[in-house]
Amino acid sequence: ARTRTFGSSARQLIGRSSVSRASLRVFLPSVLAGVLQAMGGKDKPDKKPMGGKDKDAKKDDKKTGAVSVVSLEPPSGTRDFLPWDMKQQTWLFNKFREVAALYGFQEYDAPVLEYEELYKRKSGEEITEQMYNFVDKEGAAVTLRPEMTPSLARMVLGLMRAETGEMSALLPLKWFSIPQCWRFETTQRGRKREHYQWNMDIVGVAGIAAEVELLSAICTFFESIGITSEDVGLKINSRKVLGAVLQKAGVPDDRFAETCVIIDKQDKIGAEAVRKELTEKIGLSEEVGKRITDATTAKTLTEFAEIAGVGESPEVLELRKLFEMADEYGYGDWLQFDASVVRGLAYYTGVVFEGFDKKGVLRAICGGGRYDRLLTLYGSPKEVPCVGFGFGDCVVAELLKEKNVVPNLPTTVDYVVAAYNADMTGHALHVARRLRLAGFRGDVFPEP
Repeated sequence: ARTRTFGSSARQLIGRSSVSRASLRVFLPSVLAGVLQAMGGKDKPDKKPMGGKDKDAKKDDKKTGAVSVVSLEPPSGTRDFLPWDMKQQTWLFNKFREVAALYGFQEYDAPVLEYEELYKRKSGEEITEQMYNFVDKEGAAVTLRPEMTPSLARMVLGLMRAETGEMSALLPLKWFSIPQCWRFETTQRGRKREHYQWNMDIVGVAGIAAEVELLSAICTFFESIGITSEDVGLKINSRKVLGAVLQKAGVPDDRFAETCVIIDKQDKIGAEAVRKELTEKIGLSEEVGKRITDATTAKTLTEFAEIAGVGESPEVLELRKLFEMADEYGYGDWLQFDASVVRGLAYYTGVVFEGFDKKGVLRAICGGGRYDRLLTLYGSPKEVPCVGFGFGDCVVAELLKEKNVVPNLPTTVDYVVAAYNADMTGHALHVARRLRLAGFRGDVFPEP
């Protein structure tokens, strides 16, 4: 058998032990792989999609006729993470954390179980119909969290002094998290009922410098995983601009959020159906509804402002400034204006954005925006400027496969220790321990 020539560190470690080098062998992992192959084994299963068995494997299992007392599949829309799946998931989460650290963000977390009322903000949001909610044994109406932003708002509000409305923490807050979220919705490629979501939020910055920073972080993340601006783009719009349009159309301020939720459905139900809902639910005329839906098809900010009749309003100028700052930052080629991007959550108040696959194969990759009024819904005596984004892990995994940049993440160790015979097993274990204490990754043959 071929054995490894010891490195200087390993020679020193073994030299300090009471065992002669001839009593055991420390193998190169590559040699071990060859031995296993010669024995007809494999060091790991054939590569397969992240997140559990693929469809063909499931069909093969059914054909075998194996009998089990329980279902071997997880609940619909959820995933198992076997070791090789977990390796890629860990790699992805590390990328999230590395980028967040580069931008000076701190990690936080919250319970996966929240009070149901935290999410019942405005009528018309799909998310309120997709909750995994129930009444617990104490009679409390609770839910598995469908998103993280309300939890963040609750935690930030907890830092506010009730008597003054001032924050006890130094602003701005730059927080990130990678929570597991649950939504009972139709599963499709890149969308499951259970998923993890990378969230980055900035609290306490009123200007668009916060949006510019977050958009830069998204681009940095894409570049870190091998995705370019030729693969993915970021669609940008502003609810402030849309708000100016709706105000001119006669939409009451208290119906603005509901109107945005309706407009956000345009890609799903079509412009005609949106106009019908605007007429029936909001009370707009067909002419005004048509002007709104026509404006959302504009290809440039200038075209949108002209169709909507808002000209160079302060809201339009602010959005122009964002594009200028992105160009100066160095990622302007990732951005494009898209008047149809509204986002379906009622709490957005300003700039909104979505990441998209330029080939059109995948659903929205990420999304976010400004939500300055969310804390007031939970009792804040004043508005607190906030902006953030969410980035689902499922669609990123699909993006990696689609662009053929799935990382190669082999399982490796530095040394494999094997005893010549049973009498030397204890000594082999001692050497393995010394190697590990020195920082080397090591494995031990279970039998001589």
